[in-house]
Amino acid sequence: MKFVKEIELGDPSANHQNFIDLKLKMLCCRYWLLDLWDCHEMVFPFWRLYWNKNTGGQLIHQDTVFEMDPNYIYIIPPFTSFSSLYTKNHIHTEGIHVSGKQLNSNHNEADLENMFLIHFFAHFNLGVPFDSVYPGILKIELTDYLKDRLNYLTDRLKIENKNFKLTFNLKLQAFIKEALTNIGPELWKTINIDERVLKVIRYIEVNIDKKLSNTNMSSLVNMAPNSFARLFKDEMNVTLHQFVQNRKIAKSCELFEHTNKSIEDVAFNLGFSDRYHFSRVFKSVTGLTPASYKSGKYT
Repeated sequence: MKFVKEIELGDPSANHQNFIDLKLKMLCCRYWLLDLWDCHEMVFPFWRLYWNKNTGGQLIHQDTVFEMDPNYIYIIPPFTSFSSLYTKNHIHTEGIHVSGKQLNSNHNEADLENMFLIHFFAHFNLGVPFDSVYPGILKIELTDYLKDRLNYLTDRLKIENKNFKLTFNLKLQAFIKEALTNIGPELWKTINIDERVLKVIRYIEVNIDKKLSNTNMSSLVNMAPNSFARLFKDEMNVTLHQFVQNRKIAKSCELFEHTNKSIEDVAFNLGFSDRYHFSRVFKSVTGLTPASYKSGKYT
């Protein structure tokens, strides 16, 4: 057999192809029985996907109320301010209050639909620049394909919700990616952002543990700080300072999810002057204190 060295990567075509690198990273995925879902003005630095098997759930974004329909899934991009409630048990008008329990194979869901909100959710990130799309709540109709995947995922979560096998991971990622294909093109404008802005965003991601100044970042693209700040705001619909804060808080959430680092360690690792400064920024972005977030009492 003769090895053809001239062909790169086994591709016999001379036509160059450009692919978009989507870095889907799962943070959590659960199937719950909720009896309380009073959450007000939540803001989180990751994507959220919700589906309720029965009616009674509401999502609120600005002046729009979504009555959650079992025939639809709801996707919420990072840094969207929204509220949720279970209409059959609505107590609190502020703060974040959730109670319920994990569904398991011993539960008969048909017997529980009148007492609980049967609730599936997944949290994930997509990487730069797709975690910086425009905020909102996206309502997506369940296709037969999505229903089939959802049935598999919820059935498996009732049996195992900690150590997931490869098949579950692949089907979960396929479910999320298929759902994302149903989002309109207006949401993905960030893939066409100015190359200078994208260069700085990539620099921020690599150097998220450092103190990042406007002067330093604008010099990367040979622009004056004020001119680059205006360009960044025009392209990203958020100030450069707020973007850096958002990305630092997003990284802190990831550290809280996947490490045992203390709040002080996370603050230090992300370049904050002290825990108190970090806590103020964290609460201004998410509406929660770092301690509340670490406790995991949210969906």
